[in-house]
Amino acid sequence: MTPVCDEATGDISFYTASRGHHADIGGITPGSMPPDSRTVEEEGVLIDDFLLVEAGRFREAEMRALLASGAYPARNPDQSIADLAAQVAANAKGVEELHRMTRDFGRDVVHAYMDHVQDNAEEQVRRVLDRLKDGRFVYEMDDGSRIAVAVTIDANSRSARVDFPGTSAQLASNFNAPSAVCRAAVLYVFRTLVEDDIPMNEGCLKPLEIVIPPGSMLSPRYPAAVVAGNVETSQCITRRALWRAGGDGRRPRAR
Repeated sequence: MTPVCDEATGDISFYTASRGHHADIGGITPGSMPPDSRTVEEEGVLIDDFLLVEAGRFREAEMRALLASGAYPARNPDQSIADLAAQVAANAKGVEELHRMTRDFGRDVVHAYMDHVQDNAEEQVRRVLDRLKDGRFVYEMDDGSRIAVAVTIDANSRSARVDFPGTSAQLASNFNAPSAVCRAAVLYVFRTLVEDDIPMNEGCLKPLEIVIPPGSMLSPRYPAAVVAGNVETSQCITRRALWRAGGDGRRPRAR
């Protein structure tokens, strides 16, 4: 993530961000996706709020030290450094383009259109909710754990509560999904119900209240392992739990 500062005042006006799946960040197996991990440390080096660029300097030595830390350090730090430098460059291009837009149109206009994009997405999801009914579903996984979801529609406020009560407690395996993954799965499902061609953005979630029990397999506590949560459990949340909560096995029911 990179702050974008106003060229006149120096105040932070925007942020740019780039997300990447790195080939290896350590862990007990190459690729950092061990099938039998039991703690998050076994899945790679933990990085929390690290300053990657300071005063225009890419902090390569400090990043290399971080990648070499922990019980299971990264196997190919050269590749990780190159990938991180590419992400920094991508953010810098975003900063350049935002400065160009604000010079051409003014910061207030750019902010306003960013709000318009989110407001439009919010209204599109509310129109979907206008046609949905309440639903619930429990999906039993192969290991005996369960994902339980209840979708409750409030017609007056044109909003919905997506609750996961009764979902299994966090697991000793790596099929736990961080709450951010669960939130992304909910966003994905409701975005697919919007038929218009809109960009994915935070506005899609404004009509939704997402309730995830702390300490469950969808909101595990440290040091729970989580690598299968992103690739396996997330699919169970979308394809097998949320869509079936609608009753037709594919998507929430329309009225």
